[in-house]
Amino acid sequence: MTSESAFAIRQPGSPASTRALIELAGVEKVYRNGKLEYAALRGIDLSIPAGELVAIVGPSGSGKSTIINMITGIDRPTAGTVTVGGERIDQLNEEALASWRGENAGIVFQFFQLLPTLTALENSVLPLDFARRGSKRERFERAAHNLELVGLGDKLDHLPAELSGGEQQRVAIARALACDPALIVGDEPTGNLDTHTAADMFELLARLNAEGKTVLYVTHDLSLAERAHRVVTIRDGLVAGG
Repeated sequence: MTSESAFAIRQPGSPASTRALIELAGVEKVYRNGKLEYAALRGIDLSIPAGELVAIVGPSGSGKSTIINMITGIDRPTAGTVTVGGERIDQLNEEALASWRGENAGIVFQFFQLLPTLTALENSVLPLDFARRGSKRERFERAAHNLELVGLGDKLDHLPAELSGGEQQRVAIARALACDPALIVGDEPTGNLDTHTAADMFELLARLNAEGKTVLYVTHDLSLAERAHRVVTIRDGLVAGG
């Protein structure tokens, strides 16, 4: 099964697919530092259909970000299986995993992680460069289109330092959209923004979901979590609700 056929995309306004896009089964994650061990995940079972808008909430240290890292292949489980789009990503080698992630998952971080010496356009084109997709001209045209989608069509040449926090996060979302992934994942994507800007950012994520993308985000803001289709609560490394 190719990555393209593996992802079930819904049309705007249609209900989420009942087919699971993301399946975590018995996922455990133990971090080791010398003789010390810390169990971040203690046996997570989680199924998320394609087309859903899902918020993950829970106390600090509960394992929320670790789940995100499992789903995007940033980290590997100590035990259990992680299946995304029908593919066991926990079994992929590092090279295959990096390629899979570049094609299938757009990741938005709390602190933006933009390269300070590159413009908004240059930051947004990076995933396309890594994927070697299209000609240089086509890559920049796509990146410019994505910046237009997030409302920054007039700031292509601005450096991150010349943009507000909300604008920098919009660049990060445009970068996440570069390869047109079916899955958008945010790890506290509004956590570094003021309340008004965070609400605007959520509206952008909701619009992407309405256009067919599965959106999964970690948040400590319960008012934003409640606007998701589904809220998954994590406590002590286990699913406590949702």
